[in-house]
Amino acid sequence: MKYETFKLNKDFKRLYGRGKCLVFPAVVVYYQKNRLGVCRVGITAGKKIGCAVKRNRAKRVIIAAFSQLLPKLSGGFDFVFVARVRTPSVKSTVILNNLKRAFIKEGIITEDEKITD
Repeated sequence: MKYETFKLNKDFKRLYGRGKCLVFPAVVVYYQKNRLGVCRVGITAGKKIGCAVKRNRAKRVIIAAFSQLLPKLSGGFDFVFVARVRTPSVKSTVILNNLKRAFIKEGIITEDEKITD
């Protein structure tokens, strides 16, 4: 399954206002189901994260973790991932495990669709 990216401010604001929120030490996730049948993703990494190298690493780590979960998603969802200060220093497997547990708990992926590491 592929995903689309969105970059418009109105898309981010819609998820901040209406979406559900999952908070982890390394990343914050806002999500909402959509009717498009395709997943859309937006990533933010503010200057508080650090220089451009650290911000880009934070984005790469988040995308690496999310891309492993993407085939297991059922239906279309909109996601906004907000990088936190410790995001550039963690491995993508840590974020993957956090997202996997939370997505199973929230019903985004079902428990029988276990992801092999």
